[in-house]
Amino acid sequence: MIDRHATGMSVRRRVLGDAYVDRAEAGKSAFDAPFQNMITETAWGTVWADDTISPRERSMITLALLAATRNFDEIPMHVRACANTGTSQEDVMQAFMHAAVYAGVPCANQAVKLAKQTFSEMESEAE
Repeated sequence: MIDRHATGMSVRRRVLGDAYVDRAEAGKSAFDAPFQNMITETAWGTVWADDTISPRERSMITLALLAATRNFDEIPMHVRACANTGTSQEDVMQAFMHAAVYAGVPCANQAVKLAKQTFSEMESEAE
């Protein structure tokens, strides 16, 4: 039997990075622990752990879906994860262009702004 939580934590750390996961875990409370465990087991331990498609493809799909559903708060985190999934800035732009056609220009426009800001922050942090 697969330990979805352990698998999820491993995948989550590989995609989001240890620093991000450590901060998230440190901020976990008794109130949100069940929710955090569910996310770790389902999103990371099941969906992201599946190797049918690559992490790069998952990043692109995730970013397009976040833009399309206007879940803008999650976009910077997943843009940062692109550094760990092999997803280029060009890939991110293609995901948002696809979202613009199928979900609307305004949501994709906001996503592009957030990605541009996040990429700029990442470049500054690397200096």
